[in-house]
Amino acid sequence: MPLHNDQHIKIYNTLSGKKEDFKPINNGHIGMYVCGPTVYSHVHLGNVRTFMSFDIVFRYLKHLGYKVRYVRNITDAGHLENDADVGEDKISKKARLEELEPMEVVQRYTVDFHNVLNTFNFLPPSIEPTATGHIIEQIELIETIIKNGFAYQVNGSVYFDVHKFNETKDYGILSKRKLEDLIHNTRELDGQSDKKNPQDFALWKKAEPQHIMKWPSPWGDGFPGWHLECTAMSTKYLGDQFDIHGGGMDLKFPHHECEIAQNEASKGKAPVNYWMHANMLQLNGQRMSKSTGNTVNPAELLSGNNNFFSKAYAPSVIRFFIAQSSYRSVLDLTDAGLLASEKGFYRLMDAVSKLEKLPSGSTSTIDVQVWKQSCYDAMNDDFNSPILIAHLFEAVKYIHQIKEGQETLTDKDLNVFKTTIKAFVFDVLGLETITKTEGGNDKLSGAVELLIKLRQEARANKDFALSDQIRDELAAMGIVLKDSREGTTFSLN
Repeated sequence: MPLHNDQHIKIYNTLSGKKEDFKPINNGHIGMYVCGPTVYSHVHLGNVRTFMSFDIVFRYLKHLGYKVRYVRNITDAGHLENDADVGEDKISKKARLEELEPMEVVQRYTVDFHNVLNTFNFLPPSIEPTATGHIIEQIELIETIIKNGFAYQVNGSVYFDVHKFNETKDYGILSKRKLEDLIHNTRELDGQSDKKNPQDFALWKKAEPQHIMKWPSPWGDGFPGWHLECTAMSTKYLGDQFDIHGGGMDLKFPHHECEIAQNEASKGKAPVNYWMHANMLQLNGQRMSKSTGNTVNPAELLSGNNNFFSKAYAPSVIRFFIAQSSYRSVLDLTDAGLLASEKGFYRLMDAVSKLEKLPSGSTSTIDVQVWKQSCYDAMNDDFNSPILIAHLFEAVKYIHQIKEGQETLTDKDLNVFKTTIKAFVFDVLGLETITKTEGGNDKLSGAVELLIKLRQEARANKDFALSDQIRDELAAMGIVLKDSREGTTFSLN
């Protein structure tokens, strides 16, 4: 029997502004769509945080036994520099500046995107469609919206008529914005003269002669609007209505708002039951920005080649750091925070490494089932990974107590305990045991083992002052020595 029959998830739905009981459209099956990257540059850490949040959601739903179709797109055309439908296509601009074909730019940064996510141990989505691979579907969608009276053609471009839509629908339902306020706060921008109203958005843009990326359409050569792409791809693979749509908080308006409008205008129904938005990532208390220099990319963080952090950090340490914050909270990336997470990560992994050597007893002095359900309760509460991690550290305490004989578990309970810890640490959180070549662990182990040997020699020579000094100074650095009849071992505290 799948676990989801006994576990009841609540999801914070941006649409309603509250946590709601999660009920899939089709029992045992989940359709989930997450807006992927526009591949014109290296993926930044804010993107990594967003995609990691939904990777954990995906992992947990799979762990519960749901059959999940996870669709995450690649935007490889149509994303202009300005949400008001003006400016140059981001990929075309990059291609022009670097004197490359646009698809060379797309290939380069798509490969980079996959490499970065693989480094952080992401599961691949079920389907990863591209905008350029779905031009036909987008043209058909535009034709339906025009037929239904919610779009108009002018000078080779097609625009969505927001005012017409708002007569019978609610444009702003997701972001809680009123069209009247949008009208009041809108200023005219160059290049918008074709629109009936500044709030209207492009479904299809006419391509100027110099535009590199363009396709034939009933309205002339052009390219699709950015908002349209996700509607076409999500509904093709997940149906006119599906369970979960995710993305960064910055996409809530106008991108996701426009997706809702397009779906209602073409299909006559709202596309998504649960809208989830991951919050932003800050660097040292300030917004990440290339213009101010307050930014660091994944490669720089992993290598230590940057001006913000004291050292390099392993991918799983960074993943652990991100999981220690709710996906809906602003997360501040700092050196102190990463150092603390690194310490906690090694403490957790050290405890996990001791699991297989734990002895069983004739009785259980720990209620494993209560502890196990507390882990599920945390994730069932809007995927609350920080609370889950708190329960895992409760398990770390139990591991040390069992090892020292202060607590006991029967064979059956010990097996449940081990299985649950491994499932949440590796399968759900997606953490990996760091090998000796990562983070300098081989050098650390060698250095500590040498100091243990010197301490043993000092004790044999009755030089207890030196022996205590070695132990105390290692402890001050977070390296705890444990003496037993079998010898001396160490752990990272």
